[in-house]
Amino acid sequence: EVQLVESGGGLVQPGGSLTLSCAASGFSLGDYAIGWFRQAPGKEREGVSCISSSAGKALYGDSVRGRFSMSGNNAKNTVYLKMNVVKPEDTAVYFCGAASRCAKVGDQIMGYGMYHWGKGTPVTVSS
Repeated sequence: EVQLVESGGGLVQPGGSLTLSCAASGFSLGDYAIGWFRQAPGKEREGVSCISSSAGKALYGDSVRGRFSMSGNNAKNTVYLKMNVVKPEDTAVYFCGAASRCAKVGDQIMGYGMYHWGKGTPVTVSS
C-alpha cells in the first residue's frame, strides 16, 4: 500500500523550532519530487518546500526561506522539514506530497503531477 505519513507536529512558541517527518511506504521517495505544503484555516494550500534529484537542491517559498530546511534520508525513505524561528503565521496543517516534479513559481513552491498526499500533521505557533 502506498502511504505518506507525516509526524512531528504540535504546539510551539514563536521563535522556537520543530522538525516534521514524512515517511513513505510502498514506493521510493527518491523516484519522485517530494514537497511540503501547508494549509491554514480559511486559506488555500501553499507550497513550502520541495526536493528532487533532478533539482539537485531544495527549493523554498519566500515565506519560509532562511528559516525552514528540508532534508531526506534515503535509507529510512523519509524526508524532514526543520522549522526554525517559527512565527504565528506558520500555523497550519502541514502535508507532504510526492510529485513528478516541483518548481518555484513566483514566491511559492508548486508540485506537478501529484502522485500521493499524506494526511497532514498540525502545527500551532502560539505563546
